[in-house]
Amino acid sequence: MENKQGYVIKFGDNINTDIISPPQYMELGIEASSQYAMGAVEPEFAKKVKRQKILVAGDNFGSGSSRETSPLSLKYLGVEAIVAKFFARIFYRNAINVGLLVVECEETDRIQENDCVCIDYEAGIIKNLTRGEEYVCSKIPDHLIRLIEAGGLVEYLKAGM
Repeated sequence: MENKQGYVIKFGDNINTDIISPPQYMELGIEASSQYAMGAVEPEFAKKVKRQKILVAGDNFGSGSSRETSPLSLKYLGVEAIVAKFFARIFYRNAINVGLLVVECEETDRIQENDCVCIDYEAGIIKNLTRGEEYVCSKIPDHLIRLIEAGGLVEYLKAGM
């Protein structure tokens, strides 16, 4: 899998699954419901993600419900990676299970909206190409990289990996 590079959409702390994937739209199916993703904090999110593929947040990203629709909605819209100071564990695992790259980084406060970043998840380094800075992030173990590369756990199992 190649390093992930793109422009940043920035959020703060405590973005929970009700914000990521509002429950009132869950019955619509992923294509329709994803259009409301993050709408409570960024009404234009579904449009912005067409250009800005890297979501950066603070602490406690993905807390709340264990529903898989939250990372699935973000992936459906085109988010290629999420960087946060800390992820709720169930969200982190659900993201990996749907094939979405998630890395933890203590220095997300230094990354700003619209910065261009490159995530080297194997080395554990995020390069901020806009600011000329580097930040340490979590390294992704090989077995999780294989899951992400396959498109998630279901695709990984289908391929007999």
